[in-house]
Amino acid sequence: MQRRVTLALLPILLLAVLSVRRVSAHHSFASTYSDQTITLEGKVVEFLYRSPHSAILLETPASNGQTILWEAESGTAGQLSRQGIEKDTLRPGDQVTISGNPSRNAADHRMRIDEITRPSDGWKWKNSY
Repeated sequence: MQRRVTLALLPILLLAVLSVRRVSAHHSFASTYSDQTITLEGKVVEFLYRSPHSAILLETPASNGQTILWEAESGTAGQLSRQGIEKDTLRPGDQVTISGNPSRNAADHRMRIDEITRPSDGWKWKNSY
């Protein structure tokens, strides 16, 4: 009897596992970011060197004197490493200029990175993936 119950639950468990995988599926850049280009200047708060996407948390000045925290997203740590960027390439406090595609929802304060410049030493990176 217990074996029949276990076998009967197998399809339900399989469906549950597949559903969880689908919910956590990777999003596409095209569905998240617009094809417009913006440029931000600000201070690096944190460089998140990780997968599936690395990101720079960037503090930018707002017109009212406050600051806005942006999340500038790029490829995986592995992709960046192959292009010469390591986890300590960008450090908190670095002043940078970032160009890229803003989120389709402007209130998100997110962008996909196309290019980064650090004026203090002339370092530049251009997205090549």
